[in-house]
Amino acid sequence: MAQTDYTIFEILQMDACTGCSLCADVCPAVSATEDGKLSGVYRINELRRIMRSRTGLLQKFFGKQALSQELLKPFSDTVFRCTLCGRCQQICPSGIRLKDLWLSLRQDLVHCEAYPQKVDMIGENLAESHNVFDEDNEARAEWVEDMPDAPDHGYIKDQADVVYFTGCVSAYFPMAQTIPMALVEILDAARVDFTLLGEDEWCCGFPMLGAGLRDQVKDLIDHNLEAVRAKGAKKVVFSCPSCYQMWREHYPKEFEIYHVTQFLNELITSGQLALNELSLTVTYHDPCDLGRGSGEYEAPRQIIRSIPGVELVEMVHNSENCLCCGGGGNLEMIDAGLSSDIAKAKIGEVLQTGAQTVVTACQQCVRTMTTYARRNKAAIEVMDITQLVQKALAGKDRPGIG
Repeated sequence: MAQTDYTIFEILQMDACTGCSLCADVCPAVSATEDGKLSGVYRINELRRIMRSRTGLLQKFFGKQALSQELLKPFSDTVFRCTLCGRCQQICPSGIRLKDLWLSLRQDLVHCEAYPQKVDMIGENLAESHNVFDEDNEARAEWVEDMPDAPDHGYIKDQADVVYFTGCVSAYFPMAQTIPMALVEILDAARVDFTLLGEDEWCCGFPMLGAGLRDQVKDLIDHNLEAVRAKGAKKVVFSCPSCYQMWREHYPKEFEIYHVTQFLNELITSGQLALNELSLTVTYHDPCDLGRGSGEYEAPRQIIRSIPGVELVEMVHNSENCLCCGGGGNLEMIDAGLSSDIAKAKIGEVLQTGAQTVVTACQQCVRTMTTYARRNKAAIEVMDITQLVQKALAGKDRPGIG
């Protein structure tokens, strides 16, 4: 616990904060609540105070009180009400890796037993059911049964060149299941030799990090690596940016990994996918974990521009400055109201573009924006980029799924 939850680099970076408050200016939680205690600058100042109380004379003065749950709990409530969108890190003039620091801080608070109760639920679900929603993991690929003309093998083969790692949200939420349905149809059309892992796919571990349970991730990583090895695959494709970022940063570099936008862009540019014209004006929402988290901004835009007839109009805030949708960092579980308030700002900016459709590349973004738009009768269609490509598949005589 305490200092051991942080790397030496993170401890040194804590003192690099100049208090400029630029992080507060761009924080979606601060903008939605007008509560400065949700800002990065407040968080890092409190963290430095806590760290000082744990060492030297201050520790002797405060004693155990410095680490008491009574003192830490109010601070913990602000720490976990964050989407981990990374805008604070992107704008920080001191170059502090704030997102990594927030993950270590969450782990510290868990070890201090000062954290929201939902954290226990996340940990228990992943340990027992291997998915964050506590669903039957044997049902991970049941969405295939809802597809017309699905193959007998249900896209689960003994061996394949490519593994499509579906992710928990796409596997279990009906609103998001249309995304893997669209993708497998695209991969079939491009004659890609791929397989699902089915029940052998476990959560990637990203929700564990966000919950402050970093020290419990190893079992999930080891299992997923072995499941992919068993398929003899060389490549792994993710439609979930969080899964992609998790594999990119925390899994060993054993396989070629692709976010679906990168993979589809290669299929289109190589001529493996032929696309029909669509008459549609769209705007594109950069998922936080794909854009700021993984640095991928161009592949999705290249896909959109490759579809004849589709016009792309950018939002005021786009690419590295894109506004978060409110769906990240486990915030929906911790504070659903705040998540919705952040989505409100996102949909407001989408509507200002005049586009018919907002396209994104993340099933959680699709869920969050669609839920807000439906509840508030916003005149906008929300679509994942795989669904957009599916609609444009050459030779199709029916609209896309979903």
